[in-house]
Amino acid sequence: MKILMVLTSHDQLGDTGKKTGFWLEEFAAPYYIFKDAGAEVTLASPKGGQPPLDPKSDEPDFQTAATERFHQDPATQQVLANTAKLTDMDESDFDAIFYPGGHGPLWDLAEDQKSISLIEEFYAADKPIGAVCHAPGIFRHTLRKDGEPLVSGKSVTGFTNTEEAAVELVDIVPFLVEDMLKDKGGNYSKKGDWAPYVVQDGKLVTGQNPASSEETAQTLMGLIPV
Repeated sequence: MKILMVLTSHDQLGDTGKKTGFWLEEFAAPYYIFKDAGAEVTLASPKGGQPPLDPKSDEPDFQTAATERFHQDPATQQVLANTAKLTDMDESDFDAIFYPGGHGPLWDLAEDQKSISLIEEFYAADKPIGAVCHAPGIFRHTLRKDGEPLVSGKSVTGFTNTEEAAVELVDIVPFLVEDMLKDKGGNYSKKGDWAPYVVQDGKLVTGQNPASSEETAQTLMGLIPV
């Protein structure tokens, strides 16, 4: 069982002068779920090397059992510091693909041609695709073979407009995940702000927010042939 996890390389929160990147919980919880199940996990990012961690996600209020485990796990820290280059990844080498969120992906992965082509290839091969929180933004430009948006007619979720308003970044992000998914024809649904919520449609699995990361990963695992 081989899973590709794709992380952002983008560390600037618009022109605010503040840092962003990937959200620690949304990487750590799925990573350990995959590893504990015996999966071989490959980490990749557009630039390779150490992906930027959103510093806010490392604050005390956002620590979980998975993030604490990560902080006490030098081996995984080393793996994370040496992500492969996304351009070197090939869909045929993996059984599934998973994208942790954080605001970073809205700037780079949503527009990254290699990421777009990988997602389209995984979809065409009927392999599981998972994305949580802001990561469903990666579907902004992805298309099916019929030329329609990949999420058109698909049941999906992702970070809500009200959650973005709560963190006061509506005017900073390049686009709102909820609005984009709706604009692309997705059957978007959500629960209350910060409540765990995961949607599965075929081999496509999306989670609403950080609280949804574990269930998103577990659902994805259940779709991988043993």
